[in-house]
Amino acid sequence: MDEEESLRRYGLRPRRARLGEVRALLREQTERERRAQGEGDTELMKLCCVQLFNSGEPADVLLIWAAKQASFDAACSIDVQLLLGQGFEATTAQLAAHPSPLAAAALAHLQELDAMGEFEGFTPEKHSAGYDRYYGEE
Repeated sequence: MDEEESLRRYGLRPRRARLGEVRALLREQTERERRAQGEGDTELMKLCCVQLFNSGEPADVLLIWAAKQASFDAACSIDVQLLLGQGFEATTAQLAAHPSPLAAAALAHLQELDAMGEFEGFTPEKHSAGYDRYYGEE
């Protein structure tokens, strides 16, 4: 599946019943990209992350972070704001309570960017609207 097919099949806001398919697709592409940069489709990965961001499910934060960490290209393609589907405070609280090193790394990165003012004025709704424009879904 490519980005175009995923957008056609799931849209930017997949129904809850289809989120498992989006997660599986993101996991598959993340693993491929982790094995060898360029093997995964980073544009498709980005779209999956947008779809999961729009769902606002707290459990998807680490999946999105893992995708972002898969390679240099993935890190550049997947905006860090996509971790914040629940907003900054809720996401950082969730990460702080999670025992994994992956959560600790994501939390440290978000806190560092926040200290630099990266999330000033951020809301999930505004960020989502930007992706609506980007993908032509306005």
